[in-house]
Amino acid sequence: MSGMEQGDYDVIVAGAGPAGLAAAALCAEQGLRTAIVTGPVNPFEKRHDPRTIALMRPSVKLLEHLELFEPLKPVSNPLRKLRLVDDTGGIFTAPTVTFNAREAGWDAFGWNIPLEDLHPALAEKAKELGVEFIRDSATGVGPERKRIARLKLESGDELSAPVVIAADGRNSRVRGSASMVMLRHDYDQVALGCFFDHSAPHDDMSTEYHKPQGPFTTVPMPGRRSSLVWMVKPEKAREIMQLRPEQLARRIQIESHGDLGRISSPTELKSFPMQTMVAHDFAKDRVILVGEAAHAVPPIGAQGLNMSLRDAALAAELIGDAFAFGDDWGGEKVMHEYDRIRRRDVFPRKMAIHVVNTALLSNFLPYQMVRAGAITLAAKVPFIRDIIMRQGLAPSNEHVPRIMREEEMAGAA
Repeated sequence: MSGMEQGDYDVIVAGAGPAGLAAAALCAEQGLRTAIVTGPVNPFEKRHDPRTIALMRPSVKLLEHLELFEPLKPVSNPLRKLRLVDDTGGIFTAPTVTFNAREAGWDAFGWNIPLEDLHPALAEKAKELGVEFIRDSATGVGPERKRIARLKLESGDELSAPVVIAADGRNSRVRGSASMVMLRHDYDQVALGCFFDHSAPHDDMSTEYHKPQGPFTTVPMPGRRSSLVWMVKPEKAREIMQLRPEQLARRIQIESHGDLGRISSPTELKSFPMQTMVAHDFAKDRVILVGEAAHAVPPIGAQGLNMSLRDAALAAELIGDAFAFGDDWGGEKVMHEYDRIRRRDVFPRKMAIHVVNTALLSNFLPYQMVRAGAITLAAKVPFIRDIIMRQGLAPSNEHVPRIMREEEMAGAA
């Protein structure tokens, strides 16, 4: 690109979570000199994490593109059915609704993948594609000079590139230094997560039991094993985390109404505070926000990492296209287009999740009526069911980067 100072790299990614690693890998495969500043965590190390990621069809397409889906299949499980159970005990109770992927003509909505396996797999792929890993932490970006962004590191060093992808989490120091405002809402909730065994088959079905303090969600794993995400008030979370393994197993069995048979061998519970966060701007001044640096939502409807991977793929697509055409790949045109597309995808989903969660937590009868009515429509009206499946679980191509689009997965344009 003429008239532009050469930086140390073409792209620098700050943060080595799944979204940052995916963005780095996708940039590197397009010939961009890419570095990733890892922060304190070694992304190549498999660390125990009770969380699993329900990756829907576009995200599975991304893993297929990176040739990671087949290696991860043995530790993963298809999601062929999604069931919603109204377990609030309120005056207005919705019927149980089950979504079956076959209704949409699919074999599965997606796959449930352990985060502890996905994370190092993405790191190895990024390294294989030529991404340089820098074991340091990003502290912020300096003033732009000659169309080059400058990333400051904890060590005192400074790196430069035409664009910086900030993937350094909810408390992103890069985002803060770039004066990009994050809108935040804290819930009086904690998410608890673990794995457990059960005697009855799960039939490749994830069940979300809507309870007064938030969803209790079981997600299928290979064999007779599932993962749990349980959202409760902080005081109840403290009580549950004190339970002995056999007590926790009985509690899970009760909360799931015995649907999975006898529960055994739960792993240690981990807890995560619940927030909704969304950036006012997703990109500006040569900084692009991806993953939880851009948005964070409660684990309802499997939206979080799926949105983050769409961030990563779109950032790489727009940067790569500009690079290929000799344009400024960190310039205003790329910033504007990324912000426009991601805003139209993230904001409606963030709002829908907030409304569902608020309705569960509220004793306000109109909220309960709306929630119950919406689920009833999903159960009874085929048109509504189709919208939920095709837009909620497999968003339209308007919001999906090229490598994640459904027609490519289906093999037809």
